[in-house]
Amino acid sequence: MSVIRNILNSRSSKDGNFFIAIQKILGFKPKNISHYKKAFTHRSLNQKDQEGNAVNFERMEFLGDAMLSAVIAAYLFKTVPGGNEGYLTKMRSKIVSRKHLNELGKDLNLIDFVQTNIPKEQFGANIHGNLFEALIGAIYWDKGYKYCKKFIYDRVINPYVDIEQLEGKVISYKSLLIEWCQKTKKTFNYEVYDDTGNDEVKHFAVKLRIDERVVAKARATSKKKAEEKASKRAYYALQNKIETD
Repeated sequence: MSVIRNILNSRSSKDGNFFIAIQKILGFKPKNISHYKKAFTHRSLNQKDQEGNAVNFERMEFLGDAMLSAVIAAYLFKTVPGGNEGYLTKMRSKIVSRKHLNELGKDLNLIDFVQTNIPKEQFGANIHGNLFEALIGAIYWDKGYKYCKKFIYDRVINPYVDIEQLEGKVISYKSLLIEWCQKTKKTFNYEVYDDTGNDEVKHFAVKLRIDERVVAKARATSKKKAEEKASKRAYYALQNKIETD
């Protein structure tokens, strides 16, 4: 009996840890944790439900891909009223590119949750984006459109979507800012430091100083993204000066 009890306690502990980790990523409580377990179950386990249907993340990935596309499409439709169908399709493709989705999945360390019989080192790079889409599918299936939309805005649109950058009008706010500082002989410095706080995912914070004065702060899951975000904030704060100098 003690062996069975230990096994059950071990499973209960793992389930609890998984629930807490997923909740931190989502920013809200899951209603049915089994949907999220399915989103991280690899086909190599050959799991089946009571009806004999395969249980793995591929169906959740399909659903998540559709939901992500729909939310991004609605955002672009509202944000760019002058964009025609071709333009909107091109912008959406840039936002949901495989490269970008893989980066999002990596930032959240989603591969750590995968249940598989295959060594994780053998997965291709696209596993990160696939899991990100599967997670979105699980959110929709568990909590509905409202929560799914919130997650996509919090993790994709608000931190990363910039129409001007997508259009290629602005390649990098950091480059623009450095060019302006060099042109006007201003000193600049990006002070980067760890700022994980209560987040499951490691974060970096940046203070951007121009002529020894802090002009912008930002926080992101990589140094590069934090610097770019701080540069964007500084650019808009100093836009009138930059464009007239």
